[in-house]
Amino acid sequence: MLELQLALVVGTSLVLSALLPFVLKPVLAKLGVLDIPNERSSHTTVVIRGVGITVAVGIAASLVLSLAIGLVAVDRSLIVIILSMLSVAALLGWIEDYRGISIRVRAVLQLMIGAVGTAALAWTIGQSFWWVPVGALAVAAYINAANFMDGINGISGMHGVAVGAFYAIAGMLSDQLWLVVAGLVVAAAFAGFLPWNLGRGFVFLGDVGSYLLGASIAAIAVTGLLAGVYLEYLFSPVLIYLADTFTTFLRRVRAGDRWYASHREHVYQRLTDVGLTHVQSALLVTGCSVLTGAAGFVAATASPFVAVAFSLLAAGVVVLYLYSPRLLTGRVKASRTLPG
Repeated sequence: MLELQLALVVGTSLVLSALLPFVLKPVLAKLGVLDIPNERSSHTTVVIRGVGITVAVGIAASLVLSLAIGLVAVDRSLIVIILSMLSVAALLGWIEDYRGISIRVRAVLQLMIGAVGTAALAWTIGQSFWWVPVGALAVAAYINAANFMDGINGISGMHGVAVGAFYAIAGMLSDQLWLVVAGLVVAAAFAGFLPWNLGRGFVFLGDVGSYLLGASIAAIAVTGLLAGVYLEYLFSPVLIYLADTFTTFLRRVRAGDRWYASHREHVYQRLTDVGLTHVQSALLVTGCSVLTGAAGFVAATASPFVAVAFSLLAAGVVVLYLYSPRLLTGRVKASRTLPG
């Protein structure tokens, strides 16, 4: 019975996310929700953005279904709070897509989503309200990280699938069904979107989708942390995204640039500059995330010696990723010009 309910919930997320763009694309085109390429863009044609709405509908509908059929009866409150956080974040992203919001207002609202959500979680789980500022910063920071990293085809969809799958596994290992459900629903929804972002008539998530991705992952992670899930389970799958965002932020601040302005200085963007395709760059980012995630899962419950070894392995993967554009400079383009 449990397996059938889980399959129904996850299947709903996948199907809605995969099919709703057929309906939404013409609506967004008529509204003029388009991404116009500029010198900082990684694409060269006008593309419809905002299709992340379909991913949001897939996730929201599936989480509501999980409540309606009693799949997460014990942890109903946790799912309701997560659903509320990601829904408000997606709405904020849609407003940004459609009409724009000032940076200050956007930052305040992102922090409020994290603060109110964390306060509700702390009250529900019985944790200290000292976690509220931590949760507020974590949610706002990862919404922005996901938004900054959403610059090439496939990267956000793959990230949602990978992190969602890791969180589902974390739920199995921690015996927390709500985490299994939330992780699989997020993974399925972004898997349904991927063909639309990689095919010929590709579309973009837009801010509604990237905000949704960041808020979903952050809300699940904060909930898991307060519920006693190992920190390594929650942190290691997102290590590459955080490292890319943080190091790029530091580099731009040191150079005196506006850190929030559009640019092409992230590692994943520089990988396309040295010759990788969008898909190749997205796969490299995702592959490194899988490696750090796997290393973190081993380190969480291993002996001290093994834990240190796998922590160093994860750190090594991060360093290699950060230096990968330099390591690949000239080699990718040269390999494509070789005869045969």
